[in-house]
Amino acid sequence: MDYNLALDQALQRLHDEGRYRTFIDIEREKGAFPKAVWNKPDGSKQDITVWCGNDYLGMGQHPAVLEAMHTALDAVGAGSGGTRNISGTTAYHKRLEAEIADLHGKEAALVFSSAYIANDATLSTLPKLFPGLIIYSDELNHASMIEGIKRNGGAKRVFRHNDLDHLRALMEADDPAAPKLIAFESIYSMDGDIGPLEGFCDLAEEFGALTYLDEVHAVGMYGKRGGGISERDNLAHRIDMINGTLGKAFGVFGGYVAASAKLVDAIRSYAPGFIFTTSLPPAIAAGAAASIAFLKTEDGQKLRDAQQLHAKILKMRLKGLGLPIIDHGTHIVPVIIGDPVHCKALSDMLLAECGVYVQPINFPTVPRGTERLRFTPSPVHDSLQIDHLVKGMDMLWSRCALNRAEASA
Repeated sequence: MDYNLALDQALQRLHDEGRYRTFIDIEREKGAFPKAVWNKPDGSKQDITVWCGNDYLGMGQHPAVLEAMHTALDAVGAGSGGTRNISGTTAYHKRLEAEIADLHGKEAALVFSSAYIANDATLSTLPKLFPGLIIYSDELNHASMIEGIKRNGGAKRVFRHNDLDHLRALMEADDPAAPKLIAFESIYSMDGDIGPLEGFCDLAEEFGALTYLDEVHAVGMYGKRGGGISERDNLAHRIDMINGTLGKAFGVFGGYVAASAKLVDAIRSYAPGFIFTTSLPPAIAAGAAASIAFLKTEDGQKLRDAQQLHAKILKMRLKGLGLPIIDHGTHIVPVIIGDPVHCKALSDMLLAECGVYVQPINFPTVPRGTERLRFTPSPVHDSLQIDHLVKGMDMLWSRCALNRAEASA
């Protein structure tokens, strides 16, 4: 086989479909987020504003987080030294897990190298703990959940997105005595819609099932202390396992699951994705713990309130221009383009002409025909930056002759 030819053909298919992904070399400015510098291919530099980051609250630049990381780095050095089972458990990891457990009102938590690994490792391990387990998964669940469910070797059922009636029908068709688990998300990050958490909990109680919730795009962002949609809606106590990330609203790195002490102990003891992975560097764990602790406070609530306000303002102004946005009342602001080539072109023009950095979202992240620009306003995007973005979108939308709805009054 000509391996190089096969690689050329695979990459060319992405170019032909307009789906080839280009990494933009940017440098965030400490203390100045969302400002950054674009290191252009020709060696020059351009000031830009980041509009597509998942550091939703700017905590990656927060003084409390940076101070905690500096202190830990000076105290114990860089790496953790190994897996958690050998030499990689420190006081910083224990504090972080205690903060997470407290955040979600659970007995315990377990930290992984990413939320992807946390989902994959946990969901692929559960059938070892509950032989014959059937997992019911929302069709739009994240790739990490899908991968973990595929790899576990157990039975799975996929229900239509947020469709409680379809889920009920699937559960009624299975053996009542079989162990069951419903896996779902709180906020689905590409459209910004929210899952019917209470309905999932009701069905779980009716059919004797466990519940597994991915709160990745909601932790830090919702609830009185940043516990996510499950805290906001007073449902966390009804959910058996909560997955979250430390790399989005908390602004650092890593992922976790929170659950009962016994369930966490079992995952810790059986999941290869945890057992055989070097633990987070202590400085990372320290920064994440400081971020979680800060966002539990009134000052954290002020950041959440400001972020929601800026998201509402941006959506209102884009709607006023007749741009096709999706608005489910969350902090995600998707603008539908519907074509991968146009989506990439608009992204490139926004960057080069307006200094607005927003990456195109194409298949397989979203279905074909729903390609989009996904804006994530933060508390630290000011009114001038919002105005600059809106004017840039208006100008380029007209230049590209893209369709508009009738402008709102």
